[in-house]
Amino acid sequence: MTATTIFAVSTARGKAGIAVVRISGPETGAALRALKGNNRMPWPRFARPMQLKDPNTGEILDEALVLWFPGPASVTGEDVAELHLHGGRAVVDGVLSSLGRIPGLRLAEPGEFTRRAFDNGKLDLTAVEGLGDLIAAETPAQRRLALRQLNGDLARLYDKWRQQLIQLMALLEATIDFSDEADVPVEVIDELKTTVGALATAITTHLNDGRRGERLRDGVHIALLGRPNAGKSTLLNCLAQRDVAIVASTPGTTRDILEVHLDLGGYPVVLIDTAGLRDGDITTLDPVEVEGIRRARRAAETADLRVVLIEGSDSSSTDNDLQTWITGADLIIRSKCDLGLAADFDPAPKKSLTEVIPLSAVTEQGIPAFVAKLTDLVRHRFDGDDTAPVLTRARHRTALEETLTALNRVATAPLPDLAAEDLRLAARALGRITGRVDVEDLLDEIFMRFCIGK
Repeated sequence: MTATTIFAVSTARGKAGIAVVRISGPETGAALRALKGNNRMPWPRFARPMQLKDPNTGEILDEALVLWFPGPASVTGEDVAELHLHGGRAVVDGVLSSLGRIPGLRLAEPGEFTRRAFDNGKLDLTAVEGLGDLIAAETPAQRRLALRQLNGDLARLYDKWRQQLIQLMALLEATIDFSDEADVPVEVIDELKTTVGALATAITTHLNDGRRGERLRDGVHIALLGRPNAGKSTLLNCLAQRDVAIVASTPGTTRDILEVHLDLGGYPVVLIDTAGLRDGDITTLDPVEVEGIRRARRAAETADLRVVLIEGSDSSSTDNDLQTWITGADLIIRSKCDLGLAADFDPAPKKSLTEVIPLSAVTEQGIPAFVAKLTDLVRHRFDGDDTAPVLTRARHRTALEETLTALNRVATAPLPDLAAEDLRLAARALGRITGRVDVEDLLDEIFMRFCIGK
């Protein structure tokens, strides 16, 4: 059991109706007895109104609602109490000061309550990360993804795979130990190859997910592309509902990458405004604009979705860059449709089957249709209908790739002992994802990102 008892405010600081102070550790019961005055201790897991008093002076601090959770049946696995106080600063500060004077108690560090839950086996590492994502979630899609991970979807999958590997290791090592000639029977080799092959296929499929989970967690990157003055910055400002980008009639006003984080129909997106693509030799342009165009091309190449804006007057453009991005566009916008420019044009009809949406970011004509279509693209590309858990972090991907590499070696291992070692390495890599083995170097980095009181 952890030697010290920690306490902290678990709700946001500032004036509020309710503030929750959480206590966890071996001295939690003693702290409650010190604060309760003549009140009886609350029944475990029942909320009880209590008058809290300063242990030194007997001054009444608050009329609070108190909950008591004896360990190990608590969120941290230790004795835990929650004090639901009135949310004024004087009330909260008075209770915290009183707790700080009780021997054996100290203020919690960021993420320390969750760290104790992990140390005491209440949460695995993927659930810890899911909890952090849930606290940080800003869109419904992020909330759904975080809740699935917090509820153990990823952990159950990885633990199932790891258990299969451990069973294979036991079978192979037992066969080696008890074989007179150190020869592994054919039936054991067949079972090994079948299970390893199926597991390798499952992990490969899991990895080939288009990074859906990572995109939903961090934001789907959508690049706005087009020639100078096509209306990209105006559209960005319209969608953001604020002046993010400078808009002017002078071509080449946007010279750097501008990013805006938005909630698009419940999905997190990063909308990227780029410098306008030019016809001909761009080396004769201002060096700053040349660099802007280079960055625009790079943003287009790395974006998850590409939206190309074309004015009606650009319908006959022979700009190679523009034609290239039209061909690979996920959505084509006929911008400035309020000006009535070539209303019936079809950009690059022979090269693109992408839907063309007329739009004016000034009058907002076509904006609802554009947002609806873009939301559908994001939903179908990154939030499929299947219920299989998805990867959410680069460290998960790295560990799974190590697992797959080790499994691929098992199939060609010249000796049973080498195959057994590769099985062990594969199981170890899977164990690092959930925190079963060898994760001490990760813990500080993960928990320091949590707020104090969580």
